Amino acid sequence: MTKINKIGLSALCGSLACVAGANAGEITVAGTTTASYVSKGGSDTGNPLGLNTGMTFSGVGELDGGQTFALTITHADKAAFSAASLSLTTNNFGTVNVALANGGNGIDAYDDKMPTAWEETWGTGVTTGIDLISGVGASTNFGWSSPTIAGITLSYAYAAKNDGVQNSDKGYSGNTGASAYQSGYDVMLNVNPSLGTELLAGLNVFAGASETEQEMASNGVPAENHQEGVAGVTFTFGPVTAGLQRTGEFGGETAVSKLDYYDNESFGIAFNINDSLSISYAELESTKKVTGSPKVLTKAESLQIAYTLGGAAIKFADTEVSNASYSTVASNDVEGMTLAVSLAF
Repeated sequence: MTKINKIGLSALCGSLACVAGANAGEITVAGTTTASYVSKGGSDTGNPLGLNTGMTFSGVGELDGGQTFALTITHADKAAFSAASLSLTTNNFGTVNVALANGGNGIDAYDDKMPTAWEETWGTGVTTGIDLISGVGASTNFGWSSPTIAGITLSYAYAAKNDGVQNSDKGYSGNTGASAYQSGYDVMLNVNPSLGTELLAGLNVFAGASETEQEMASNGVPAENHQEGVAGVTFTFGPVTAGLQRTGEFGGETAVSKLDYYDNESFGIAFNINDSLSISYAELESTKKVTGSPKVLTKAESLQIAYTLGGAAIKFADTEVSNASYSTVASNDVEGMTLAVSLAF
């Protein structure tokens, strides 16, 4: 069992950058920085001290007809470009956008919706290697979300070629070979069926699917399309939020040693003890099946506590992973603790 201890200090700062004339819009800028210390028992980590900085630019504006638009550009790691999105909210037909690596369109936004006090089970700094669904979110894509009617929202996302390339303006990914993914689309349905009752006000049900055309497998024979799916539910009642979710990914190839499927199951429960203190527990199990080989199960579980006081927060996670990255060697059983202090101003 490998022990990991991680201590982090982060700060968030923001400032208004500019405001221009009527209907022109405005841009705001926020900055972040995180300092961390990592200790991995039984291993030489070299210099365990790290520092991360980043900025997010957010712009909003309005057209003459009352439609609103928004732009988000994120420079997350050492101010390197990470993600962007451009959206237009119409008066009657929902919102359309173009997304670049922001994970907000299609099923990519639902890869893990389980409640936690701080981070996803796989996002605490302890490596799990678990495969998560992404749909067309891995590529530059076009999305549409319907207006919410009776708590129901339908969304659609499309990539002309779901090859995992994030294009800049006037760019294109080119020919990546016959075995690469072709066009793909996602469809998501999100339901908050409150129906005017207090009991159902905290219920959220979601389901979605993705399909990417795969004309030729890597061994040169026709392949089935690559498919992904998700279904789940979360429920909030008073200070408690609980959830269950299942996702699947099907490779579409039948050759030996090629991916058959990933099957992920997760649950989580979070409890707000008071306005400042919350605690949660979550588990994520992921089964990988490769054609011609036995199934391998990777499991991650995380106990988390978060305490906020004004603009400051102290966060702790105790995370345990077995068979990380779908490997059964003993060194891939990992237990780690993460402590972070965040400041926002």
